Amino acid sequence: MIGRVFGQRYRLEEFVGKGGMALVFRAVDTRTGHDVAVKVLRPEFSGDAEFLERFEREALAASKMSHHNIVNLLDVGEEDGYRYLVMEYMRGRTLKDIISERGRLPEKVAAQIAIRILSALQHAHDNGIIHRDIKPQNILVNHDGMVKVADFGIARVAGSNTLTKGDSVMGSVYYFSPEQARGEDVTAASDIYSVGVVLYEMLTGQVPFEGETPVSIALQHISAVPKAPTRICEGISPAMEQVVLTAMSKNPAYRYRDAADMARAITAALKNPEAAGSGTAPVTGLQKPVETPHSGNTERLQQQRRNRRRREIMIAVAAGLVLLAGLALGSIWIAQSIMNRTEAPFLIGETEENAIRMGKEKGLVVEVIRQSDNNIPAGVVMVQSHEYQYTMKRGDVLVITVSTGPEKQGVPQVTGKTLAAAQTEAEKYGFRVLVTRRAMSDLPAGTVLEQDPAAGETLAYGEIIQVVISGSADVPGFVGMTRSQALVLAGEAGFTNVQVIEHTTQDESKFDRVADQVPKEGERVLTDTQVTLAVYVAPEENLQNAPEAENDQ
Repeated sequence: MIGRVFGQRYRLEEFVGKGGMALVFRAVDTRTGHDVAVKVLRPEFSGDAEFLERFEREALAASKMSHHNIVNLLDVGEEDGYRYLVMEYMRGRTLKDIISERGRLPEKVAAQIAIRILSALQHAHDNGIIHRDIKPQNILVNHDGMVKVADFGIARVAGSNTLTKGDSVMGSVYYFSPEQARGEDVTAASDIYSVGVVLYEMLTGQVPFEGETPVSIALQHISAVPKAPTRICEGISPAMEQVVLTAMSKNPAYRYRDAADMARAITAALKNPEAAGSGTAPVTGLQKPVETPHSGNTERLQQQRRNRRRREIMIAVAAGLVLLAGLALGSIWIAQSIMNRTEAPFLIGETEENAIRMGKEKGLVVEVIRQSDNNIPAGVVMVQSHEYQYTMKRGDVLVITVSTGPEKQGVPQVTGKTLAAAQTEAEKYGFRVLVTRRAMSDLPAGTVLEQDPAAGETLAYGEIIQVVISGSADVPGFVGMTRSQALVLAGEAGFTNVQVIEHTTQDESKFDRVADQVPKEGERVLTDTQVTLAVYVAPEENLQNAPEAENDQ
């Protein structure tokens, strides 16, 4: 395709690489002379009407975004049946390449990259666009340190089918949110989870979950607890570890409220890596002057009256001065009262540390009450004594109630029960049951053989009881049955991994009948063991006498 011109404008100059859905070329915009990246969708996606409709809708939405940390979409089009996107061209490497080369990144470097990713996502989320495929392969870093997020729009369309995209899935499932792994609706919180995984990988040099198949990795995102980054590598601060684990909360409600909130938390972690009124004196009253005794002398009395008048005038002046001083002091007191006012911040959903900090910024004294809660994780504020924006005085006390997490209670006995009964019993206590493996046993298939923790030990609400169940059964006899009869019987016996191989025969009475089986009838094996059935079929039609096709001359 090199040299081909798309849209009478974009001339393909160089093949750059390929992804799960597109071939990427460096091209020249013949109108401007600038380099651009042209992504040509693979043919298998071009015939899917639903995909194309959603692709165009998302591409148009992405074209409205303009952000310095986003590889911006410049144009979309179709050329001879090929759907293509024209993107901003950026020379550099993917974040995945950098991690693969260095193993892990310094905390400050990882934090700055994450903040720029979050800045891009906040812009996208504000425009109603969810990336759905945040991973290091989609983060580009140039030689100047500029960070850009790629593949907006495409990932949103492809996200619902990622588990069926063959090899490309392994690049995405490592960064899936639990809701993506369950096939549920994806929100902005899903992107935040994926950023948490990317930050985890930058700090430790490894992804939190690994497995042999995409499904096994997806299941870990749903239920497994990631190993704490500080247990993998030294030099990771407790505060940054908390940012990662909060972003990777299984429940979207427990993650950061938005991308900007997570960016603020990262900044705070860099600043604090170890994070764990007067009154006025009263004014005295004026004393009434004491009159001098009457002497009978008129002149003396007049003089006394004149003196008294002078004293009264002086007292009045003094009283006026005192009154003015009082008014001035009152004005100062009123001004101080106004300046001393503050408002209660919104603390519900914040961590205890953030809540105390936010309260102090408002001039308030924050007191903490602790209480268990089955739904709110430990360390998160559930209730505050004064509602948001309530007028308070600096120095007032604001009381917050902080969750201590689920209250622990005794684990029930589920050994000996069927798996369904064990799940019902566990749910009464708020626990979940996870089957870790199936084992050989004489007990009926699905019977719980072992449990961990044992009965009587304690777990918190929502935690998991791991069980080993009986997974064995006697193999039925299939020989002589028709193919369909054998498959039905195998399913009823619990065997779902059935392979059919065909053998030809001239005996029409044996057509479609089971000739042999492995394992043999009566053997007791695990129900996930492959059962192989040999089935008779008619021989292929003899084509030796068929006329040969004429060769074109």
